[in-house]
Amino acid sequence: MKTFINLPVRDLSRTIAFFSRLGLSFDPQAAGEETACMLISDDACVMLHTRESFALFTGKAVTDTSTSREVIVGLSADSREQVDELVDKAVAAGAQPMGASQNQDYMYMRGFCDLDGHQWSFLYMSM
Repeated sequence: MKTFINLPVRDLSRTIAFFSRLGLSFDPQAAGEETACMLISDDACVMLHTRESFALFTGKAVTDTSTSREVIVGLSADSREQVDELVDKAVAAGAQPMGASQNQDYMYMRGFCDLDGHQWSFLYMSM
């Protein structure tokens, strides 16, 4: 079973460039003027839609991420160092950091808000 996370974005080209800087790739066969498919793994991807396109799919107003959250996307990393590397790259590319890292016995996590205010977390689980 595949997972498809759908997110609205203000500027599709800018968002593609942002996530490309983090090393993520896109499926050119699932792309258009209003949508892009960002590959997370063999079984998961993020569909990035213009806000207008997203609203057509949902039939609802698009969430204002400056005042509320519609989702937190959490992705695993292979190490604490990779968590730091990915979040540092995101911040260097224009993301807003989500505060200090969370370091528990079994988990290390850091997060950021992307260019559209969507909250992302990278975490390393040492179980």
